[in-house]
Amino acid sequence: MTDSREARLRLLRSANIGPITYRQLIARFGTAEMALEALPMLAARGGGRAPVIADLAWIRREVAAVEKLGARYLFLDDPGYPALLAELESAPPALILRGRLDLLDRTCVAMVGARNASAAACRFARQLAIGLGEAGATIVSGLARGIDTAAHVGSLQAGTVGVIASGIDIVFPPENGELQERVAREGLLIAEQPPGTEPLARFFPSRNRIIAGLALGTVVVEAAPRSGSLITARIAAEAGREVMAVPGSPLDPRAQGCNLLIREGATLVQSVDDILEMLRPIDARAVRSPVHPFGGPPPLDASDADRRRVTELLGPVPVAVDELVRQSCLAPALVQTVLLELELAGRLERHAGGRTSLIG
Repeated sequence: MTDSREARLRLLRSANIGPITYRQLIARFGTAEMALEALPMLAARGGGRAPVIADLAWIRREVAAVEKLGARYLFLDDPGYPALLAELESAPPALILRGRLDLLDRTCVAMVGARNASAAACRFARQLAIGLGEAGATIVSGLARGIDTAAHVGSLQAGTVGVIASGIDIVFPPENGELQERVAREGLLIAEQPPGTEPLARFFPSRNRIIAGLALGTVVVEAAPRSGSLITARIAAEAGREVMAVPGSPLDPRAQGCNLLIREGATLVQSVDDILEMLRPIDARAVRSPVHPFGGPPPLDASDADRRRVTELLGPVPVAVDELVRQSCLAPALVQTVLLELELAGRLERHAGGRTSLIG
């Protein structure tokens, strides 16, 4: 691995730096090395101490562990980074992969659902996955119990992608150890977290955004109203992707989430043909050319008055960045600069849907 890539990992693994902040820092300073040098200054402007920068020796141990596992890194601006995923503002700056990256060159369909799914729903999900695979699609799911497992089992032969919330060497749930290894060996296994990372609850929404981001459409087969599957569907909708749901009995709580999605405008699907009918027009328009994730106008330097104006508009209740721009009457680039400084200072929290709130 080159020194430049080690610097990117140091930046990404440093405190208070998430995907959006990473992207903005590279856009502003051009390289990870220059961004690392600027962190103390930016955090001071935000009213806090400089974030703890990841130790180079620790990064090199991580790289060695990835290589020992037979995995590799794929960075946001590398050739081959999935173009659809790169469209997300919160696209992972680095992925850790085992398996066939070429599976993402095909039409990708995400399939998610309840962990405690009914036998009938699992059977239907498996049949959908088989049929979509025969039609040339790649199934993307999260290697969880229930619907995810059924989707992977049904699509192993044609090609499946598993996205996990842990390090690429951690199996969860334990009973899916053999399946996860088969996905890595015959399909593609993707992790965002470093090796050794346990699947903590806070990592699952991040995993869900990768599943939704990789796919042209997301199919939900059984889901409770407040489930991770509905989070995946919401992310897909916000990204302009197709959301589809399999209807279920109103007497089954596991079907309430799908029925709710359909009531809110998701496409009702009952067969493989229903899914293909929705995705073929989108696939014809899909962008397959390389993206430029750090392009756009250069960020602007904020004055003390700009910082006060934006900070006064923030509070403990999450607010959309667009609303901050409107109420502050500042250029969007200036607002983003202030938010970047506050986040590096540990004073800002980012939420789903492009919202932010002040900490403390």
